Amino acid sequence: MAKKHRVIELDQVVVKFAGDSGDGMQLTGTQFSDTSAFIGNDLSTFPDYPSEIRAPQGTVAGVSGFQVHIGHKEVSTPGDQADVLVAMNPAALKANMKWLKDGATVIIDIDNFDNKHYKKAGYEEDPLHDDSLDGYNLVKAPITELSRNVAMQNGLDNKSADKTRNQFVAGLLYWLFNRDLKIGEDFLKQKFKTKPALVKANIAVLNEGYNYAETIEALSTTFHVDPVKGKKGLFRNITGNQATAWGLLAAAEKAGLELFLGSYPITPATEILQEITKRKHLGAIAFQAEDEIAGISSAIGASFAGKLACTSTSGPGLALKGEAIGLAVITELPLVIVNVQRGGPSTGLPTKTEQSDLMQALYGRNGESPCIVIAATSPANCFNYAFQAAKLSLEHMTPVILLTDGYLANGSELWKIPSMKDMPEIHPPLVKDNDENYQTYKRDPERLNRYWAIPGQPGLRHRVGGLEKADVTGEVSHDPMNHQVMVELREKKVQKVVEFIPEQEVVGPPEGDLLVVGWGGTYGALVSAVNDLKEEGKSVALAQFNYINPLPGNTAEIFSHYKKMLVCELNLGQFASHLRSKHPQFEYLQYNKVQGLPLFISELKVKINEVLESIK
Repeated sequence: MAKKHRVIELDQVVVKFAGDSGDGMQLTGTQFSDTSAFIGNDLSTFPDYPSEIRAPQGTVAGVSGFQVHIGHKEVSTPGDQADVLVAMNPAALKANMKWLKDGATVIIDIDNFDNKHYKKAGYEEDPLHDDSLDGYNLVKAPITELSRNVAMQNGLDNKSADKTRNQFVAGLLYWLFNRDLKIGEDFLKQKFKTKPALVKANIAVLNEGYNYAETIEALSTTFHVDPVKGKKGLFRNITGNQATAWGLLAAAEKAGLELFLGSYPITPATEILQEITKRKHLGAIAFQAEDEIAGISSAIGASFAGKLACTSTSGPGLALKGEAIGLAVITELPLVIVNVQRGGPSTGLPTKTEQSDLMQALYGRNGESPCIVIAATSPANCFNYAFQAAKLSLEHMTPVILLTDGYLANGSELWKIPSMKDMPEIHPPLVKDNDENYQTYKRDPERLNRYWAIPGQPGLRHRVGGLEKADVTGEVSHDPMNHQVMVELREKKVQKVVEFIPEQEVVGPPEGDLLVVGWGGTYGALVSAVNDLKEEGKSVALAQFNYINPLPGNTAEIFSHYKKMLVCELNLGQFASHLRSKHPQFEYLQYNKVQGLPLFISELKVKINEVLESIK
């Protein structure tokens, strides 16, 4: 007979899954997130996994984690600290103790807590008996033993049986948060739809975890998080990389063009290439090149041939693409370059997030090679800014660099699926056949873009390339005066984009003591910190920038209405330096973090309060 238990209603909760890379914590986190989305919770996730492909098992370096923040009100970040931690081994416990709230529930696989695993994790004393877990609700579950027994009874061998442990964890969490097991079962049926034996065994282990939680005294309390009220429409849980890929697909449809993506796999951008590869039925063409240079060069060729051309990469790949981006600039062909930023320099921190490449995006090419630079602020709006990057590139005939980051790319949140009829139109400046007025570098007077003739169009033969061309005619030119004209036109064309982008908005009062300034993927933490402090009566507001080059036209006006400004970013001050170069009349205080981690709400509030105190 199931025991009676107490149910606590929560506004929001943060759960962290952690274990070795082979323990399936990413899958379990995704499963729990999808279930939460299905029942109507808002959510934000943060996968955190090691850079090493085969990090030593049982070591802190090999810990893979997945954090999910769910709520019945809007959720903007994966949360600073966890209410519940699942630790599959001592290394997972050690790596995550500092990210636990006081009184958190800690669920461990007791089968892996022995001297051998303590030694691998670097423990000098047994953490279960050294008072370090005092104050936490510790649940010692024999996850490995029970999972193995059930899975082997359902036909799996010993090695395969151990891979089902994550479903025991899922069952525990489904009970702990009053989730419907059928949703989890349906997830497994879809995941392993071609392998019925795995479906059967994993479902059995899922139920075993649920039943175990229902009968042990340590879990006498469960939690319930109501669905979000007033959030109507069709939603799905989406990662930033998926959203980016779909935004590019939507833009191609709106522009009436085929999408071409030429890319080389690189962490954390690879999933964009994988997602586009799945969409051949939408007319998308995905080319996995032999290296970064071939990837972007193929995209430039596709652009010349009349496709919506894109390439995706991370910081080291963007460095390799630099010369080819310059080629796209001088030929004035549309090209979207998606840079999913990670920690650097060089190989750096491949699986960790950082806003490392802003200066590279702005200036990382030889010569005067201006590009439009924009940034997404959340996993879901990667869709909007991928779409916008394509629109700006096509309509202004110039490369656009879209900056996301590992935090956005791998994280997920609820995304309201838009209707294509509501998306803005895209009008590439295509030339009609036999246009007698066509000349290669003749420009539209409003946008200064040249017109786009496709090879093979009757009467429109032309050439472009890496040598400087004469204004209007497009003939090769070494005339110094002409070179100055062309360089200035390309720069002016990019700066004219300010007339076609929205003005900068402010979250909070339009004037006051402090304006917090951010860009890109730091939005969730910044807006949460600012909103918390506003509720405390503090005079603080937020300006989060999506448009970097050019900056919105009202930037200086906004800045002039605050006594101080604090620029917060995941680097040593690249955006602050950019603002100083464009608007040197203002003073910019800085808060910088380069730890491979996102900004935390708690640390931001400390810094903001410190600055506010200095104003008094």
